Amino acid sequence: MSPIDAGLIGFACLIIVIFLQVPIAIAMAVTGAAGYLILTGNLKGMVSLFGTETVNVLINKDFAVIMFFLLMGGFAGAANLSADIYRFANAWMGHMRGGLAMATIIGCGGFGAISGSSIATTATMARIAMPEMERRGYSLALCTGTLAAGGTLGSLVPPSVIMVIYAVQVEQFIIDLFIGAILPSILSIVLFLVAIRVQLYFNPTMAPPSPRVAMSERLAATRQAWGAISVIVIVMGGIYSGVFTVNEGAVVGLVLTLAFALSRRLLAGETFWKTLREQASSIALLYLILIGANIFGYFITLSHMPEATVAWIKELGIPPITVIFVLILMYIALGCVFDALSGMVLTLPFVAPLVAGLGYDLVWWGIVNVMLIEIGMITPPVGINVFVMHGLRKDIPLVTIFRGITPFLIANIVALALVVAIPDLVTWLPKALK
Repeated sequence: MSPIDAGLIGFACLIIVIFLQVPIAIAMAVTGAAGYLILTGNLKGMVSLFGTETVNVLINKDFAVIMFFLLMGGFAGAANLSADIYRFANAWMGHMRGGLAMATIIGCGGFGAISGSSIATTATMARIAMPEMERRGYSLALCTGTLAAGGTLGSLVPPSVIMVIYAVQVEQFIIDLFIGAILPSILSIVLFLVAIRVQLYFNPTMAPPSPRVAMSERLAATRQAWGAISVIVIVMGGIYSGVFTVNEGAVVGLVLTLAFALSRRLLAGETFWKTLREQASSIALLYLILIGANIFGYFITLSHMPEATVAWIKELGIPPITVIFVLILMYIALGCVFDALSGMVLTLPFVAPLVAGLGYDLVWWGIVNVMLIEIGMITPPVGINVFVMHGLRKDIPLVTIFRGITPFLIANIVALALVVAIPDLVTWLPKALK
């Protein structure tokens, strides 16, 4: 059996094992180890692979930033910084038709810049914004669609846990990913706001107008949001200016959010331990997936499949942009079956060499990849953010939530098309700041 044949069979076996409901971390590790044994015949080497790749992941200082960002998000939620951001946006935009929904999008973007997680952003903002929108007579489709779609900004607005994983796996600078995501993040937020306004143009009853709040209330909300704003400015400003490394910035953010939670007396007793347990569970799951991905990636490298794939595509003479378009369709299809992170780590060993071999910038592809992940998070039948929303409000049918996310899904596709058509939206800023 040739190495490439072994690689193809191994990948097919991995897909089958995943469909048999085996956790993807275990599926990748076992399939990768078995493939390694077939290719090398080295049983001792296969066994040691579990130890060496585990150690490699655990001692990788770039992966450590994932733990810091997740803990920062947990403490920010406990400190009610997300509520401060929402009240700030609502005070200035709430009087507009659909203003609460637009404030929710802004709030999701702001909290995403602290939490770095889409699921955490959706779950946190839903508890804050949903009751207020319902109280003011907003339609359930608009409420849930706004929250499920707005939550995806947690992956795109830097810092982002998924961007960290991508950057380390393809050996790119994390800071380049963060800087490259700035303009696409702004573009996505603007298009989400446009999606809300377009919906209300055709159906104004979805969001009755609200009274304008007094200037004193706006200023009070602004003052109250100083904590959340300062965390974003200090952490991201410090990273972008070079004062902090990414790891140092994450630690500074962790300390600041912990300090706010303690000073507000919102992290006492069981709340503190509950926050640690929740984030520890997320961190452990991510590390297991990374260990499995490294083992599987090692096997794929030995099989020479990435090089063979690049050579085969080049021999076909297909225009590079056509290949990118096919990859985009593949990721959208994967997003309908796999969760976002699994789909990314599963395909990176093949896709990253292919994209680089076609002459495309891997930082640009990383942002495209994250935007595809955003789309997958609200695309049926999986749409993990939709199910997070449904889990919080089981009384709202899934069909209502999926109907609500449709305009935002279109907005996401438009944003993706613009970034693919104009790569400078990603690559210009990192180059300009060097």
